[in-house]
Amino acid sequence: MGKIIVFGNEKGGSGKSTTAIHVAISLCYLKKNVGVIDLDIRQKSMSRFLENRDAFCKKQSLNLPRPKFYRIDQSNKDSKAESNLEEEKTFAEALTTLEQSCDFLVIDCPGGISNYVKMAHTVADILITPMNDSLIDFDLLAKIDASTGKVVGPSIYSEMVWECRQLRASAKHPPIDWVILRNRISHVFSRNKYKVGKSLKNLSKRIGFRLSTGFSERVIFKELFLPGLTLLDLEKMDDWKPTLSHISARQEMRMLLASLNLTSG
Repeated sequence: MGKIIVFGNEKGGSGKSTTAIHVAISLCYLKKNVGVIDLDIRQKSMSRFLENRDAFCKKQSLNLPRPKFYRIDQSNKDSKAESNLEEEKTFAEALTTLEQSCDFLVIDCPGGISNYVKMAHTVADILITPMNDSLIDFDLLAKIDASTGKVVGPSIYSEMVWECRQLRASAKHPPIDWVILRNRISHVFSRNKYKVGKSLKNLSKRIGFRLSTGFSERVIFKELFLPGLTLLDLEKMDDWKPTLSHISARQEMRMLLASLNLTSG
């Protein structure tokens, strides 16, 4: 059975889809069989990216690596119990179908908490939570006392992750490897950056996650979405002229993959 990598965060706009896309395609370039489930049923960023990728490859006569995609739809049952039951069946079928043929399964979750999101977090071998480097995003992990700066309790998202961990433990599954990914870290010192870093370090020991560095804010990530490309694909383009920003972004991607230990063992 393949390793399940889930990208989740209570907050939208933290870079979940961008990171999930680059991790999935990077694993494809490493000759791994990769499956993808897009649980962001409304925005469908991952789904749209793969559609753009197929269209670009067809137009340019390119054969770029692509993960296997499993479409998930929201239940339209009137009863919440019936809806949950149908979604559980759909999700189980998706896992069964992809895990039989995939080394890795990448699941992109929307912001917020839903039945699908809870199921995805429960089956995660690796949970990656990208967050912008700000106290606003940190508030979704834990509550901070404004006067002392100390953590006073977990957030609703951290509590959900804890519940999912308990479910895995009761089913005798290995614990979730929870990685907090700090995106858009400023390259200059600031009080906010220092506070976030210190608070995350203290919180990691308290609720059990490890820290990694993600992507800086770069225009290239937004530009690549429409043609359905990643940084690694650019090396295959005959007319690509790398800039210093592109090279730095590619290095960030390689450092991220190394820190996640996805292909070890």
